[in-house]
Amino acid sequence: MVELAPSILSCDFSRLQENLDDTKDTRLKMLHIDVMDGIFVPNISFGFKVIEDIRNRNDYFFDTHLMIERPERYIERFVKAGSDRITFHIEATDNPREVISLIKSFGIEAGITLKPATDPKEILPLLKDLDCVLVMSVEPGFGGQSFMEDSLDKVQIFREYIDKNKLDTKIEIDGGIKTTNVSRVIGAGCDEIVSGSDIFGKDDIKKQIEEYYKIFDQAKSTCRD
Repeated sequence: MVELAPSILSCDFSRLQENLDDTKDTRLKMLHIDVMDGIFVPNISFGFKVIEDIRNRNDYFFDTHLMIERPERYIERFVKAGSDRITFHIEATDNPREVISLIKSFGIEAGITLKPATDPKEILPLLKDLDCVLVMSVEPGFGGQSFMEDSLDKVQIFREYIDKNKLDTKIEIDGGIKTTNVSRVIGAGCDEIVSGSDIFGKDDIKKQIEEYYKIFDQAKSTCRD
């Protein structure tokens, strides 16, 4: 089953919990949490306190995407804040295997991601130790960008490798995803879909989530299980 992971970066932060309450009583299981440090990417988003506060009031799987330099410095604190999975950038550390081991040592899921210009083959040897690979279909660090078509090629590379090697690693995609193009990324092989402004930018958040799951249901007949 394909899962949706709305990015809270697109919430109205003056009404953050109200926006999250609007996602409840749907089929939603995950939230995507983008953390930016102003160094690895130009923007700064939010840190531990926001995650801790929303953790206390929301029973979702917290899918935390770190866009920060040397993420190994902060893994334990993001675990304590309430993350259920931590995904880091291969470009942000000299020791990706050590970061994966560190994340796993806390008993949570580990994911890795890459900037659009990075060769996906750099990640292939790591997939057997990972729960998730995140394909960025925009440049990390900014919301509201247009979907990069060549990201579908990366999805297919990962899908073929995962299936050939009988791995359980999930493929997630993030950036420029809308109801108008989500069927294509599912068809390419994605398991998890991150969408921000196309959910939290809508007047009826609950209705939009339901629309995504309708599309997921329709795609099941033509995509792999």
